[in-house]
Amino acid sequence: MAALFSCAVSGLEPVLVRVEVDISNGLPGCQIVGLPDAAVQESRDRVRAAIKNSGFDFPPQKVTINLAPADSRKEGSGFDLSMALGILAASGQIQAGSLENFIILGELGLSGAVRPVPGVLVVAEMAQKKSEFNVIVPQENEKEVFWFSGVKAWSVSSLKEAVLSLMGGKEPLKSRMTWSPSPNVCLDIKQVKGQELAKRGLEIAAAGNHNILLIGHPGSGKTFLAKTMPGILPALSFQQALDISKVQSVAGFLGEGLVNAVPFRSPHSTISYAGMVGGGSPVRPGELSFAHHGVLFMDEFPEFHRNVLESLRQPLEERKIRIVRMSGAVTYPSDFLLAAAMNPCPCGYYGDPVRACLCKFSERMAYQKRISGPLLDRIDLQIEMSRISQEKLYDSPFLEPSEQVRSRVEAARKIQEERYGSQGMTNSRAEDDDFLKLAELSFEAKESLKTAYSALGLSPRGNMRLFRTARTIADLENSCKIEKKHIEEAVNYRALERSFWKF
Repeated sequence: MAALFSCAVSGLEPVLVRVEVDISNGLPGCQIVGLPDAAVQESRDRVRAAIKNSGFDFPPQKVTINLAPADSRKEGSGFDLSMALGILAASGQIQAGSLENFIILGELGLSGAVRPVPGVLVVAEMAQKKSEFNVIVPQENEKEVFWFSGVKAWSVSSLKEAVLSLMGGKEPLKSRMTWSPSPNVCLDIKQVKGQELAKRGLEIAAAGNHNILLIGHPGSGKTFLAKTMPGILPALSFQQALDISKVQSVAGFLGEGLVNAVPFRSPHSTISYAGMVGGGSPVRPGELSFAHHGVLFMDEFPEFHRNVLESLRQPLEERKIRIVRMSGAVTYPSDFLLAAAMNPCPCGYYGDPVRACLCKFSERMAYQKRISGPLLDRIDLQIEMSRISQEKLYDSPFLEPSEQVRSRVEAARKIQEERYGSQGMTNSRAEDDDFLKLAELSFEAKESLKTAYSALGLSPRGNMRLFRTARTIADLENSCKIEKKHIEEAVNYRALERSFWKF
């Protein structure tokens, strides 16, 4: 009998799987137990052919492979290599040291080639924390272990190489990589003519991580403006890059190295619920998780399916998404900045001074109701964008580039980190108790906040979000206290509560 370890990934959590191989007298065959899915069951044929084509013998006896713990479902092809090595060790064809010190990942081809598998970055991070484990990974996944010092790892391209690594005939990986953020490639905000209110709102949203909704007629620049947002956001930290890369790794999309630029995800309005939230078998992350630590841009906001829109409510509050299936539940991180854009009506020209709206009253009402009140309540800034005048379109005075706006955003972010004593913490993410304890209001600002609460008919949550937006505006001005003018400016960014659609 032989035993070694492989690893499964549940959400972003690694789960050690003990691979036990027993060879006994009986009818020749191979049986896999421990709740394997179809891909794991098919490993029998891949492993048999890979062993034979690599110059080894598949034992002509009864082979039983147990994947423990036996009460959790095993999915995917990443157990192939560990099962093949277990069979070779149990049949005495290889003499290795303590196999139980190894975590082995890899899919096998019929020729014995080792193919890449998802989730290696998550496993490598676990191996760094549990120093007693060595790691064997496919060669195409080797860069995912380079980021963790202290991990003794081998990369292999074939079953023969894996055997050589186990028997000490191959040196472990020595290369380690250094990470540095790269500039966020996007449109420059100086290319946006006019729309000063919207650009100011975008700066506030970036400074405090506030969700933003842009409302305007077709061609007013909503999409163009939203695409400039990555350029005014601070660069990623290493931990943020690692968090994003783990999501990409689990999905099997991680490229040559860690993600080094702020994600900007822009799903189409026809996206399915599973595509947005995550799903499939095995469960993979969706757009809500791919936008982690970045921007999720939803153009034509009301055109998304209702269940897709309502799926935003949990991550906007909890910064994570929980997917429950019959096979179990997984949790993925979903801490993103929501930027949405929409027209004021189905035809897009309601309230336009140049083109007449062709929509009926009932159509405008139905269009508005596609966005529920609870979802709208979670959007801090709602900004109306009007048609750009001819003068602003053709007369091009000096406009601030993204670099200058980003410098103010970074200064405001630094103030917030010092206030809350946590790296990356912002006004929109701080716990209510911490925020209320540290946010100072002048007497006039407090009265103005009370007036806004009653005049706009805000919910307590909406009132708190207005308060947080005002705090960010004050931080951009380096003001210790929230003044009345900061509350008043925050109120200007609540277009829908101010009855933008005057039916």
